[in-house]
Amino acid sequence: MSGYYETTLSDMRLKKCYDIAPSRVRQYLQAEIDFVLKKINRKDIVLDLGCGYGRLVPHLAKKAKFVHGVDTSMPSLVLGKELLKNVQHHFLQHMNAAKLVYAANTMDVVLCLQNGLSAFKVDQRALIKEAVRVTKPGGIAIFSTYSEKFWEHRLKWFTIQSKAGLVGEIDSEKTKNGSIVCKDGFCSSAIQAKKFLELTRWIRGIKVMVREVDDSCLFFIIRKQK
Repeated sequence: MSGYYETTLSDMRLKKCYDIAPSRVRQYLQAEIDFVLKKINRKDIVLDLGCGYGRLVPHLAKKAKFVHGVDTSMPSLVLGKELLKNVQHHFLQHMNAAKLVYAANTMDVVLCLQNGLSAFKVDQRALIKEAVRVTKPGGIAIFSTYSEKFWEHRLKWFTIQSKAGLVGEIDSEKTKNGSIVCKDGFCSSAIQAKKFLELTRWIRGIKVMVREVDDSCLFFIIRKQK
């Protein structure tokens, strides 16, 4: 559902989704952060696609030289600027992740986490292409999605969000095969390894690796060849 994160699920409503996450989901979110931080060096310029209210920025800013965050939701960015006013070495901008204004070969690490590849509702090939374009030769672009093993925990989390009025009522008949569908039109799907490899097969000069972490996170790591 295009625009959902710009309107219905933005700023404090988006933050509340994470605030009310059950313990197993919190473990998953931490595992995702821990994995990514191991890939970042002190001299790196990092780009966080779909940064929202800047949930990841404090973690990234402690490890990287500088963090750029982009999102299409102005309310989330406004909240982020307030929440991050004491965090140094970062900058948030209103921008479409599939149409970046950054020059080519400028970022050491590009991140598209928490299932952004599916959640952004943009052309997935265009999104990947842009991420690779702005990544420096020798740098990496990291995409993450949900592992199939995490389905029950993921469904529980979205059910909690639904009961809190943050997303619509779960449509139990349509919710299956990795897709959570709400009666208000919202849909959370997950992209698996075969599909991602198909999306990236046409891109030259890259190497793609797939890693599963914590039985919850599936990472697609693209290294741009020098």
